[in-house]
Amino acid sequence: MRIRQSWKVVGVMVVLALLIAACQPVTEAPAAEEMAGDDDMAAPLKVAFVYVAPIGDLGWTYAHDQGRLFLEENLEGGAETTFIEMVPEGPDAERVIRDFAQKGYDLVITTSFGYMDPTLTVAQEFPDQHFVHVSGFKTADNMSTLFGRMYQPRYLSGLVAGSMTESNVIGYVAAFPIPEVIRGINAFTLGVREVNPDAEVRVVWTNTWFGPPEEKEAAEALLDQGADIIAQHQDTTEPQKAAAERGGSSIGYNSDMRVFVGDSVLTGPVWNWGPAFLKFAEQARDGSWVTEQYWGGMDDGIVGLAEMSPSVPDDVAAMVTERQAMIVSGETDVFCGAMNGQNGVQFLEDGQCMDDGQMLGMDWFVEGVVGEAPGEAAPLGN
Repeated sequence: MRIRQSWKVVGVMVVLALLIAACQPVTEAPAAEEMAGDDDMAAPLKVAFVYVAPIGDLGWTYAHDQGRLFLEENLEGGAETTFIEMVPEGPDAERVIRDFAQKGYDLVITTSFGYMDPTLTVAQEFPDQHFVHVSGFKTADNMSTLFGRMYQPRYLSGLVAGSMTESNVIGYVAAFPIPEVIRGINAFTLGVREVNPDAEVRVVWTNTWFGPPEEKEAAEALLDQGADIIAQHQDTTEPQKAAAERGGSSIGYNSDMRVFVGDSVLTGPVWNWGPAFLKFAEQARDGSWVTEQYWGGMDDGIVGLAEMSPSVPDDVAAMVTERQAMIVSGETDVFCGAMNGQNGVQFLEDGQCMDDGQMLGMDWFVEGVVGEAPGEAAPLGN
């Protein structure tokens, strides 16, 4: 009887020993803690985008959203992104931007000129977060600006339009008379007139970035005036659709609109926002932020020219390719050499080029444009 009780005691002790051993921490526990720490360090960067139009515009906002997707796919450590569409410029924009900052987003990217002051206001309130404003010129310690030398591919697209027009009237549907838009119209017109001095570019202002009905009506008005090619600085494909419906051709903008409208779109200047978004996101993630006013060109790849329609003759395509190579190499740029303003005043002489400040402040038209601009050309005196 005592023997049986002794074995029972031994059995209980063995079980207790096993239970105690099972409760001891395993040697891998410190590594598990380290892994948890690594996960925290590798948390995705939170990036918010503020859009002035819907992604479905197939133009300006669509191109930005393609850049957002590029960022998600390429940022080391990952990016958690969100966006809000159709945010009006002004007080609503400031409210949306501030809301993103209050929610702890590491980087907020705002994508319309009218978001400049709201972005600056919020950036100054949240100095530990980062902001990028597209197309503006105001900065802060934690806020950079981002844009591209879109005038370069606009000039190239003008070479195509000037070579292809039969009526010598080219229509241009334009949003607002600000330097960004005027600079593009002028560059386009310089390309047109380089190959066709008899052609003119007629401008209609819509006073809206995103207004499909207004954009289409403006294009139709230009077609009624004899334009056989429609160019634009708007957010949607409506000008291109209007031209196609009337048997005309067009020059796209923002994205490769030939994909959405067809071969009546001869080509078009396009944006490639992804690499620039990635650059600023890496700075925000690494703590290497350096405020800058980024204005990249075709050599950086932020702007380019869409593939040409099969209707563009080979010799025209070859000429455009040659000019593009000259721009990318730095051999020349668009606003270089003798040029006259719409008012007949010569503002550049042979051997002169406009500097960035002069281009960024451009508020007047070059010779060959039919339309109204706020200012008039004057000799630059470089």
